[in-house]
Amino acid sequence: MTDNYDVIIAGAGPAGGQAARDLAARGYDVCVLETESEDEFPSRSNKSTAGTFPSTMASFNIPDEVVMNFTDDVVLESPNDHYHRHQPGAVLEFADFKNWLVDEAEADGAEYLFDARVSKPIMEGGEIVGVRYNGDKEVYADIVIDATGPSAPLAKALDVCDLDRQKQAIGIEFEFEGMDLAPEGYGDLTDAMMLRLDHDIAPGGYSWIFHTGGDTAKVGVCYIQNEGHRHNAKSGYTIDDYLQYWLDTDPRFANAERIEGKQHRGSAHIQLPGRMSTDNFMAIGDTVPTVDPLWGEGIDKCMRSGRAAAATADRALTNSERDTSASELAVYDQLWHERVAPKVKNRLFMTEMLYRASNERYDKLLEDLHRLPNEQLDAANGGSPLAMFRMLKFEDLSILASTARDWFSN
Repeated sequence: MTDNYDVIIAGAGPAGGQAARDLAARGYDVCVLETESEDEFPSRSNKSTAGTFPSTMASFNIPDEVVMNFTDDVVLESPNDHYHRHQPGAVLEFADFKNWLVDEAEADGAEYLFDARVSKPIMEGGEIVGVRYNGDKEVYADIVIDATGPSAPLAKALDVCDLDRQKQAIGIEFEFEGMDLAPEGYGDLTDAMMLRLDHDIAPGGYSWIFHTGGDTAKVGVCYIQNEGHRHNAKSGYTIDDYLQYWLDTDPRFANAERIEGKQHRGSAHIQLPGRMSTDNFMAIGDTVPTVDPLWGEGIDKCMRSGRAAAATADRALTNSERDTSASELAVYDQLWHERVAPKVKNRLFMTEMLYRASNERYDKLLEDLHRLPNEQLDAANGGSPLAMFRMLKFEDLSILASTARDWFSN
């Protein structure tokens, strides 16, 4: 037997969950296919640090019940300096958050099929009309959405995404108790989210400590397989080795112990998206990819991606002829660039430059952060070319030149 829906969504992460939530609230027949079984969900896909900010909490009405700790500050660290800035945020319990998205969508009528591994699209007349899963099972819909992340079985089959392995970010995270959050010589990380730029710990990337209350924290390392990583990597080191090196050398972990069962691994791609839609089809979240290139923030971006896809589907399906053609669904691509990740090219270029800089340059960067006005820092973080240029030093010209050369040769 086959089932027919208005929309099929493959993947129950933040992007797929939010798309299902919005579409079900509008009264559409929605089916979400999720690889994990209902009993274990989301044990194997609990891969996020889950740090976010009040704008996300308010925009999507995320309840306090899924928050591990509300934070007051963001801290940036280099090998020999740190910079505090007041920026309220929230560290989510990612598993609870994903289950909340499921509950929200199901309450409005969405159907979730767990233990359903999507394998390939069902095609008719050169267009996708459904999805095959678990070998020979099939479901059909007017619109299909791929929210499976980097695996992207549907988007790849439709030649919608082209994820570059050289742009893949790899991350590992543990949760610890017994942390010393403010040893001598370090910034106070109580109720803070910290990101550290240090090639000894994360060559071509960053590491983090997110306080989750009391003496506990989420601790992780992430790097991109980029020029910065190739230049600074330690021979033979895996990402586990880098995390262990940090644990062995940082006094904040002297008496810390890993919390059993709290280990998360994941990957995403840091690159410009190409086409994101075609006839009857959209790709969202990390399938696109959507993660913020500079600081790796993914929850807000993925949820905005899901909301943009839901708005596009609503527009197409309320058309008197239910026009789900490529030209109509291209509205999603436009919304993505306008509302999900504006100035993404500038932020990607800045990311490439940042991770090519040396540890000594990271220390100088933090010196600049202490003296520059917040307005200039906000503009640079937002991708303003002028603000970014004003932060450059003479020694950065070689980094600028090499980044530009690689950027325009690809």
